Amino acid sequence: MIGLISATAAGAAARDRLAAAWPDRTRVYDAPVGEAVRLAFAECEQLVCFLATGAVVRLLAPLLAGKASDPGVVCVDESGRFAVSLLGGHGGGANELAREVGALLGAEPVVTTATDAVGLPGLDTLGFPFEGAVATVSRALLDGEPVALEADFAWPLPALPVSEHGSYTVRLTDRAVEPGAREVLLRPPSLVVGVGASKGAPAEEVLALIEEALRDAGLSAASVAELATVEAKSEEPGIVSAAARLGVPLVVHPARELAAVEVPNPSGAPLAAVGTPSVAEAAALARGGELLVPKRKSARADGRPAMATCAVVRRPGRGRLAVVGLGPGARDLLTPRAAGELRRASVVVGLDQYVDQIRDLLRPGTRVLESGLGAEEERARTAVAEARAGHAVALIGSGDAGVYAMASPALAEASDDIDVVGVPGVTAALAAGAVLGAPLGHDHVSISLSDLHTPWEVIERRVRAAAEADIVVTFYNPRSRGRDWQLPKALAILAEHREPETPAGVVRNASRPDESSRLTTLAALDPATVDMMTVVTVGNTATRNIAGRMVTPRGYRWQASGTREDAR
Repeated sequence: MIGLISATAAGAAARDRLAAAWPDRTRVYDAPVGEAVRLAFAECEQLVCFLATGAVVRLLAPLLAGKASDPGVVCVDESGRFAVSLLGGHGGGANELAREVGALLGAEPVVTTATDAVGLPGLDTLGFPFEGAVATVSRALLDGEPVALEADFAWPLPALPVSEHGSYTVRLTDRAVEPGAREVLLRPPSLVVGVGASKGAPAEEVLALIEEALRDAGLSAASVAELATVEAKSEEPGIVSAAARLGVPLVVHPARELAAVEVPNPSGAPLAAVGTPSVAEAAALARGGELLVPKRKSARADGRPAMATCAVVRRPGRGRLAVVGLGPGARDLLTPRAAGELRRASVVVGLDQYVDQIRDLLRPGTRVLESGLGAEEERARTAVAEARAGHAVALIGSGDAGVYAMASPALAEASDDIDVVGVPGVTAALAAGAVLGAPLGHDHVSISLSDLHTPWEVIERRVRAAAEADIVVTFYNPRSRGRDWQLPKALAILAEHREPETPAGVVRNASRPDESSRLTTLAALDPATVDMMTVVTVGNTATRNIAGRMVTPRGYRWQASGTREDAR
C-alpha cells in the first residue's frame, strides 16, 4: 500500500489525482502531517509526500530503522514539477515509484541512486536474494573496475559490465557458500524440493527434513523456488505449513502425471496410497532438471517410522526471448514496455539501422548482435540460440514485431525450452493512418507487394479479393528499384472496383523527422513517387476527403437514419 500525505491545497489536489488513478494501491492520510507520516511509515510499503524534502527528512529521521525494512519514500514539490526518490530507492522501490508518479502527474522523476543514474541495474534489484558486499561491488562497477561474473549455471540476467576476470566478483550460485570481502552472491530460484508426507506429518518434521537435505548437499535455502507434491497432498497441513515457513509456493501435480516421471527410487507404498510409485522425486522432477538429492526420509527421535520424504532438483534457468516492436521510428512512439525489455536484455539482436535507433537505451554491458538487410532468418536463429544458452534476449524490429517483422521467423525457430514474450509496437500502417486522418475507420487489410518471399500470383489474388470486398488497403513494401511494376498492377486491380476519385494517401517515413505525406486519389497516385520507405493507403467506396483528411466512416446506422441508438 502507498500512503499519500499532503499539507496544502495544491498538494492535496495532486494527492487526490494519484488516489483516483490508483484506488487499490493508495491510502490517503488526513491527520496532521507529523502524525500522518508516522502512521503511514508504520502501515505502508511506500509513501508519497506532497511536501518539501527538508520537512520530510526531519519527520522521517526518528523513524528510520534500516535499509532492509524502511519503506520507499517519494517527495513531490508544491508545484508538481519534480518527483524525488528520497528513501529506499532500491529496496523500497522508490526509484520506480518516482518514475510512475512522474508519468502520472507530469513531473520530472529525480533519482540520485548511483547505479540508476548511469543505467546500471542495482545488484540488489535483480529480483534474487543476495548476500555480500553489494555496496563495494556496485562501486567497483560504477568506477569501471574489473568485476568478474561467475555463474554456476546459465541464468537470464540483465546486462552487467562485467569482465572474464576481476578483483571483484558477482557470483550466481545456489550453493551454500559464504561471500568473500569483494563478492556478491546472487541466489537464483533454481531449486525445487519434492515432498511426500504421511497423513498428519508434523510441519516441524517436514521442515527439518528439507533443511537437513539442503545442508547435507551444500545447497542454499534462499534458492528454493517451490515445494512440489502430489495433488492428493495439496492440503496436508505439514506440507502446507512447511512451504509457508520457507516463503515459497506449493505446487501440486496429478498422480497420473507423476506416475509417468522416471525416477531412481520408485516404491509400492505411495503407489498404493496416492496412485504414483514416487511422490518426492517425481514431483521434484516433474518439470525437468538435475536430481541433486535423491529421495530421503525424515529421522524421528522417538524411533517411530518416518512420516516425510523429500528430494531436491536443480532446474536450469530458462532463457528469455522478447520480440520487441520499436514502432515506426519516433522515440515517443516506442512503448514503455519495449523500453523496459531493452533494459532487461543482456543480448540485443537486430538490423543495424534499428539498433542505432535505440542504442542509447541499452544498459552498459549489453551485447549487441547486429546485421544488415536480408538476414532476417539468420537474426531469428541467432536470437533463439542465445535464449537457449540461458540469456535474456531482445530481438528487435520496426513497427510491430508481429507484422511483416521478426516475430514469425523467430517463433518458427523457437521451441518450448525458452520463454517467449511478444512486445507490441505501433505499426507503419497505424502511424501513416494517423498522419492521413482516419482512413482505417472501417474494415481494412495490409498487403505486402514484395514478391521476394511470396509469389506474385498469391499477392495478386489477395489484392483482387480486397478490391472485390471493398476493403481499405494499406500496401507495405510498395516499390523498390528492382520492383517497379507491382504497385501499378495492384492499383489497376483496385481501379476495376473503385471510382478514380477514391481517396488515396502516401506517407513516407511516418513519425520520423523527414516525414512527408500527401493526399491524392486512386487515379492520380503516381507510383514513381513511392519507395520502400513509403506506405500507400487506398480507401474504399465510402472513404472521403474531408477538410484535407482521409476519412473512412465506420458505417453506423445512425449516420444514415439520423438517430444515435447504435452509437458507442
